[in-house]
Amino acid sequence: MKRIYLDRLENRGGIGIYGVDAELIPAGTTLYSMSAKDKNAEYKRYADTYDLRFIFDDNIPEIDFYTVPHIDIFAQDSLGGLFGTIGQITDMESDSPICYIDKNKNCFFVADNLKAFLGLLPSEEDWKTHNIFNHDVTFYRSKADAARSLDFLEIPHSFETSSR
Repeated sequence: MKRIYLDRLENRGGIGIYGVDAELIPAGTTLYSMSAKDKNAEYKRYADTYDLRFIFDDNIPEIDFYTVPHIDIFAQDSLGGLFGTIGQITDMESDSPICYIDKNKNCFFVADNLKAFLGLLPSEEDWKTHNIFNHDVTFYRSKADAARSLDFLEIPHSFETSSR
């Protein structure tokens, strides 16, 4: 089956494709940031105790890569690593896998979903003991770099139905 890639940086809304014999794969790297007004003692505890620094709009990390499949970055650590949700936007109720990207752009599977990941933090076996190298994530410098070897679905902006 042919694979077609959908850039999540340009197409953030839901999309349905019918009658195409292809697998549609979301691509790109997005950031899930919260308002700085939402900072509280619980987020500070995650940062101080587990080195898990959720991203707030007053401290946005610079992302210098484009991933396939799509990764939605929601936190960082003091070592330059990033935590993200693979394939969907970050959501506590989602079943999307959680990954860790180290400063060398190695990607590791950490947990089945965000609830499972947060459940690992207070245990004696922290998230670092569950890392499994993820060979399914490819890093590119940009979408243009990825488009040299991948077929992207181009959607005219007049057809987008996102809620930007």
